[in-house]
Amino acid sequence: MNNTPIRLLIHGASGRMGQALLRLAAEDSSLQVVAAVVRKPPAQRVVDGIPHFAASELAGAPPFDVAIDFSLPEGFDPILALCLERGVGFVSGTTGISEIQQAALSAAAQRIPLVWATNFSLGVAVLAELVERAAAALPGWDCDIVESHHVHKKDAPSGTAITLGEAAEQGGAAPRFASLRAGDIIGEHFVQFTGLGERVELVHRATNRDIFARGALHVASQLRARAPGQYRVRDLVGRPR
Repeated sequence: MNNTPIRLLIHGASGRMGQALLRLAAEDSSLQVVAAVVRKPPAQRVVDGIPHFAASELAGAPPFDVAIDFSLPEGFDPILALCLERGVGFVSGTTGISEIQQAALSAAAQRIPLVWATNFSLGVAVLAELVERAAAALPGWDCDIVESHHVHKKDAPSGTAITLGEAAEQGGAAPRFASLRAGDIIGEHFVQFTGLGERVELVHRATNRDIFARGALHVASQLRARAPGQYRVRDLVGRPR
């Protein structure tokens, strides 16, 4: 068993998720952040013992085991290319990537282990599995997915709702979607299966944004020992498969 800390590169370290990843990784002795990458040249080269690099300096980053990327679509290609060059794991929650970039992910999975996901909550990963199982066990039932988020969220349905819908389709259901935008809701996803005289309800509520950073760190910690392939968050939760 490898007990050496997992060396992480955080790409997009100046963003909200990047800052959460740096803070939470510092609390876990099994993780070591060896580089933080930001868009512009940093005002400080070392912050809390972690070397900081501009995106243009990415090639000069020290050796790492897994990169965690929460950046922008224009920063996605260089970090994926670096992981391929070094033969290391890649975890990304960058949204808005193109079909060409999705194809690049699939090709990269032939050489390195990687995860790209719309939501890194471990609870949502379990919910997706339950949705697929329920859909398969309840053929012919109506399937409705209702998602609620804060008023500033633009996309509807959410990426997570779409992922849950894909899980339902894998089980044979035909999901319908509804979206609510209200207040400061972090994220709620409600999946309902309705038959004659009965219904099954599955729900996940996020009450703290740290769950997404914790999930990404968990996925990264599981990815180092994996063979090349494109994994889902749910593949890396619970007992080894």
